[in-house]
Amino acid sequence: MTICIIGNGLSALALAKTLVNQNIYVDLLVKKKNLKVDKSRTLGISKSNLDFFDKNIIDVKKLLWKLKKIEIYTENLQKEKLINFENNKDQLFSIIQNYKLSEILVKSLSVNKYFKKKILKKKIFSYIENYELIINCDNSNAITNKYFSKKIVKKYNSFAYTTIIEHKKILNNSAIQIFTKNGPLAFLPISNNKTSLVYSVHNSIKKIADIEELIKLYNFKYNITKINNVSRFELKSLNLRSYYHNNVLAFGDLLHKIHPLAGQGFNMTIRDMKILIDIIKKRHSVGLPLDKAINIEFENRLKHKNFIFSNSIDLIQSFFNFERKKKNKILSKSVQLIGKNPTLNKVFTKIADKGILF
Repeated sequence: MTICIIGNGLSALALAKTLVNQNIYVDLLVKKKNLKVDKSRTLGISKSNLDFFDKNIIDVKKLLWKLKKIEIYTENLQKEKLINFENNKDQLFSIIQNYKLSEILVKSLSVNKYFKKKILKKKIFSYIENYELIINCDNSNAITNKYFSKKIVKKYNSFAYTTIIEHKKILNNSAIQIFTKNGPLAFLPISNNKTSLVYSVHNSIKKIADIEELIKLYNFKYNITKINNVSRFELKSLNLRSYYHNNVLAFGDLLHKIHPLAGQGFNMTIRDMKILIDIIKKRHSVGLPLDKAINIEFENRLKHKNFIFSNSIDLIQSFFNFERKKKNKILSKSVQLIGKNPTLNKVFTKIADKGILF
C-alpha cells in the first residue's frame, strides 16, 4: 500500500521520511517548478521534538546550533530582562537553517527504495482515485482550493522580515527576543559568528533600509559586520475548520499557521506528525488499511489541542501588542514578576517544549 503526499516543503519531506522509515511506500507529488530557496529562514526545534526527529526521521545533530538560554526583553523596560528561560545542562531549543534541513531530507529520500517522486503532469483530482490515503501539504493547488478553503484566519497587518547577520565571534548560545514598539524582534544564533533574525514589523514600515536601521538600533549584543539579504512574508494565523475531506488529509502549514514570535510553527507540525505516525503504525502493524479512517482519528485527537495552542500564541501576541501601544511599565513589571516564579517558569518551558495538554 502506498501513501501519497502532495507538496515539496519541509512538512512534506519530513513526513515522507518518517513513513519510509516505517517501510511504508510513499509517492511524493510535486509541481514541476522548483521551490525558491530562501537561505535567510531558520527553524527552532524544541528538545522533545528534536528527540523525535532524530529517532524517527533523520539525525540532524550536525546541522543544529544549540541554545541553552532564551532571554525576553521589552522596549518599555529598555535593557532590563523581562523573562529568562535557562537550562545549563542541556539545550532548550536548537536552531537549524531551513534549506540545510531540506537538502538532507531530499538526499536521504532519493536513495530510499520506498520513495518515489512524481511530477504533477495532469489534473490533480485524477490522482485521488489512485490512493486510499492522500496527505496534502500544499496550500496552493485545486484540491486545497476546493476542499480546504474554510478556515479561521487572523491578519496581523504585519510582515515578518528575515535575514542572517554576520558578526564578530562570541559565545553565542542565547536567543534574544525584544518586544519593540514596531513589533517583536528575535535574534536566533546559528553559529558563534552568525545569527538569524526574524523581525515582525507593522505595515507602517516597508523599506528594507529602514528594517536594517532598526536592527542596528535594537541590537545591544553583536558587533555586526554584515547584514545579508532581507526577505519578507505577510503574517497571519489560520486554523482549518475541517482537517480532511474523505481520503485527503490536510497537513503542515495548510492545517495551521501561527505568529512566529514563539518559534512554534514547525514544532506544532512535528507534534502533529507524532500523532499521525502513531495512528498509521498501529493500523499498519495489525494489517488494517491505511485509509480515510486515519483522517477521522487524527482530527479527533488533535483539532482541539491545536486550536487551544494557536489561540494561546495569539493571546501572547495581542498582549504584547497592547503593551507596545500603551507604553505602560506596570504591565511589563507584572510579566517580569510572573517570569521570576520558578514553578510558572518551568510550566512555560514545558509548554514551549511539548505543547498544551502534554
